Amino acid sequence: MRKAAAAGIILAGIILVAGGLDRKGGSDNFVADVQANDETTQKEEENRSSEETELETQIDTSAPVTAGSRIAVVSKSVDGEFWKAIRTGMEDAVKDVNAAYGYTSDDQITMTFEGASNEQDVEKQINTLDAVIAENPTVLCLSAGDEDSCQAQIEAAKENGISVVAFDSNVTDSDMIAAFRGTDNTSVGKLAGEKLADAIGKSGKVAIFSAQEKTESSRRRVEGFKEAISAYSDISVVQELYMDKVEDMQSAIESTLQSYPDLAGVFCTNADVSDLYLDTEKTGDHVLTMVGVDATSKQQEAICNGVEAGVVSQDPYRIGYQTILAAVQLTVPKEEVSGVERTVLYDPAWIDSSSLDDPEYSDYLYGK
Repeated sequence: MRKAAAAGIILAGIILVAGGLDRKGGSDNFVADVQANDETTQKEEENRSSEETELETQIDTSAPVTAGSRIAVVSKSVDGEFWKAIRTGMEDAVKDVNAAYGYTSDDQITMTFEGASNEQDVEKQINTLDAVIAENPTVLCLSAGDEDSCQAQIEAAKENGISVVAFDSNVTDSDMIAAFRGTDNTSVGKLAGEKLADAIGKSGKVAIFSAQEKTESSRRRVEGFKEAISAYSDISVVQELYMDKVEDMQSAIESTLQSYPDLAGVFCTNADVSDLYLDTEKTGDHVLTMVGVDATSKQQEAICNGVEAGVVSQDPYRIGYQTILAAVQLTVPKEEVSGVERTVLYDPAWIDSSSLDDPEYSDYLYGK
């Protein structure tokens, strides 16, 4: 049910208002229509009221697509609940396209999904990109671990006629990218800043614990966070830590907590850092207010236990699904491409104890 609901609602570009948040899917013109199953009775709808309503996604098969195309995905990471959800969305999109077009055997659109097991392993990602481009896929989908590091690989893809779709994290020279699908990361930071400010009474010292400094998504989240808290003169950022700038992030976090015993709150910019902070040993009776990003199982438990104020979360399934749909549209010669929005940003959601069990937010909860 999750696949049909996420794909159907989002791909049609319908705007959902959930808990005060506009969920803008960014229509890609690839999907002609979305409709509820006509044979679903009112009683059936009531029986599954706690689940997402199943929708039938109809893909416009008049849109030009090249049979037998190969889509290569090079992800920032292949491990973790967030990345696994992205992969699931991508795999489901490939299945749906093949089913809609009736592609079988050699005509099927295929996808490979590769990447490092650690988001910080930029060298591994570059080596993977080199190998993937040498295989000359039809389209390359990339989530860049370092926004500057893969410039040569993107240029090589362009020289070989390989369209590039960026997802989750973009690159510095975005003109080299045919399309981008991801969360509005500046909004992620702003929402986190606003929520943390409220939680600490709009006053106090705060620290930022972030993923890699040269990752576009992290950079935008930190910028958005700082912009939000700049509205509060009594809040000051006393420390910024980046995983690629310290030898041991957990030890660096512990050192920060010891150096600032009066710290009021912390902002953790992604799932890895958030989970790492929760695993960090805390000393003393002072309880810090934490706001994280990406509602992992560990963070959901922390929210339930009152250890974490809340989390700003993304919908990775939607990102994955939409990335593949954009890629599929780019399988045709450049002059035949039409209706592909270049940049589509999705709104994040705020998850706290009041929304953990709300079905409206189920797509934002990982490990479910």
